[in-house]
Amino acid sequence: MKAHRFSLGLLALLGAWMTGGVADADARDKPNIVLFLVDDMGWMDCTPYGSRYYQTPNMERLAARAMRFTDAYASPICSPTRASLLTGKYSARHGITTPSGHLPPKPPGFQYLPDSAPPDRKLVTPASKNYLEPSEYTLAEALRDAGWRTAHIGKWHLGLTEPYWPEQQGFEFALHAGPDPGPPSYFSPYKFRDFQTYKNGPPGEYITDRLTDEAIRYIEANRDAPFYLNLWHHGVHGPWGHKEEITRMFVGKKDPRGKQGNPIMASMLKSVDESLGRILDKLDELKLTDDTIFIFFGDNGGNTHSNTPDDVKNAGAGGARAAIIKDWRKWAGDSPPTNNAPLRDGKGTLYEGGVRVPLMIAQPGVVEPGTTTGVIADAIDLYPTILDMLHLKPNPEQKMDGISLVPALKQTGPLARDGTFGYQPHGRPEKPPAVTARVGDWKLIRWFETGPNTPELHELYNLRDDLGETRNLAASRPEKVRELNARIDRFLKETGALYPRPNPAYKPDAAADRGRPARSLGDWVPKHARVTEGEDALIVEADGKNPFLVLAKLKCEGPVTLRMRARSGGGACKVQWRISDQETFPASGQAVEFQLPGGNAWGEARVVLPARGTLEQMRLYLPAQDSPVEIAWIELEPARGPARRWEFGSK
Repeated sequence: MKAHRFSLGLLALLGAWMTGGVADADARDKPNIVLFLVDDMGWMDCTPYGSRYYQTPNMERLAARAMRFTDAYASPICSPTRASLLTGKYSARHGITTPSGHLPPKPPGFQYLPDSAPPDRKLVTPASKNYLEPSEYTLAEALRDAGWRTAHIGKWHLGLTEPYWPEQQGFEFALHAGPDPGPPSYFSPYKFRDFQTYKNGPPGEYITDRLTDEAIRYIEANRDAPFYLNLWHHGVHGPWGHKEEITRMFVGKKDPRGKQGNPIMASMLKSVDESLGRILDKLDELKLTDDTIFIFFGDNGGNTHSNTPDDVKNAGAGGARAAIIKDWRKWAGDSPPTNNAPLRDGKGTLYEGGVRVPLMIAQPGVVEPGTTTGVIADAIDLYPTILDMLHLKPNPEQKMDGISLVPALKQTGPLARDGTFGYQPHGRPEKPPAVTARVGDWKLIRWFETGPNTPELHELYNLRDDLGETRNLAASRPEKVRELNARIDRFLKETGALYPRPNPAYKPDAAADRGRPARSLGDWVPKHARVTEGEDALIVEADGKNPFLVLAKLKCEGPVTLRMRARSGGGACKVQWRISDQETFPASGQAVEFQLPGGNAWGEARVVLPARGTLEQMRLYLPAQDSPVEIAWIELEPARGPARRWEFGSK
């Protein structure tokens, strides 16, 4: 099927080339599409949505041309939203439920829902896919096959290796880099690892400006052909690179609401706003505005947790992160990146601050300028909406969860759906996994287990009266809980969701001991990880980004063979090392990767560290973000000298 679709697109391109390009009449009949996506931009992070601190005049300019959606939703984290934009499917259906597109693909036959979990866990939780399936018939493929030129510029985060790059998903032209969640540097040289299809620019070039330059070049080159352009910015995601000359403008500025006040975030948003203005200017200059559908969207709620004192304490601040924290403290003090008030919480959660995002859609002659709608929209709706706006029929083989928003855009009647769903099957240390239903004014959160911060399984809110989700009405409105719970049950069934299940290996005694520091670590020290003790293994859980165990004062000659017996939900491990004449770990290289088997079955892994010289220190990175990793033993065998072995567990 994929090869057949490619041949159709190739024939369309050949036809255009043979006739000297698409005719002007065709261009008028086929409007261009620009999808301008901002990373980590929350609902309150621009003036059209109520911010009185940030300066976003070009977002105001777009709002004056567009319909502004007040109740638009995305996934609480980025990669699931990106996959939903391109497929029209909920994350529960396409399977990407964490921002893990920078990690190696799971191996064939990987068991995404294990049979069991460590005995201290009540639930077995699923793992996320870390790539967009090539079999998906994406929005880009649909438009390419209908005669549009297609381009992706900017962050991708939907697959590390070449079979999963945008070039394989319908984009004829692609400038993307990574696979990092955020760029290693916002300023050239950008320091992307593994691959980069936009090369370093002049020293000090700002990546937001660079992507805008590339997008403008593409628009100019394709001005006579209908095109679909994804401009997916890295901003305003970490590592929070900012132009100091802009940042200074916001130092000391006060928010009349008393909510926002981070000059770094204000600076980054102003740079994104300037990018938007340059794109709008170019469309005006080329007289393409009237023939362009323009969509502005955020991929998840605003970040309210990074670089706070608690975050720095839990995640550590060594290496490059130390420089980021130092710069952050200089300009922003202890402020989080943003404040989503009046919405509750932020990125990574299913409260409104984590999932409600800005959405503006403009099409001259079709969408009345400067209008606002309160219909419930979702990332899954953009694919079918674009097809409807272009009078294209969806592929009958492509199952979509989204609906067309055209009745709202044209103000011709109600939508074909009265709500949407949110899904976070993994949870975080402070919040267990959950699923939500938003229907009309009502929102139900169903936690899959209770916890210290979630003592009740259900939270019910009336968002018309309580936008901040402060009053749980579940006890007083049991009939509404039952109604929305039934909808959640249907959602999970219809999407084929892999959702948390009771753990058959659960032992209350083990759960009672959970959190007790391990005594059998030996020389290993956990970083960004919480390590507890089971009967026959260490249990390693993420307590920050990139959890790992570090071993110092090795004093053994390389090469070294590492063996370990472990079980987990599966995923990629990495071993990094430094030798005695290196003061720090190198920024790149000196690392090997290997896979742990999935399904929570015990297995042994073996990897050779081709170190030259005397090993002084090593780090063992573990895939503990999705599920705990249990380690029974680790063994190191150097080129010369005796092997060392660590047996773990309380027995």
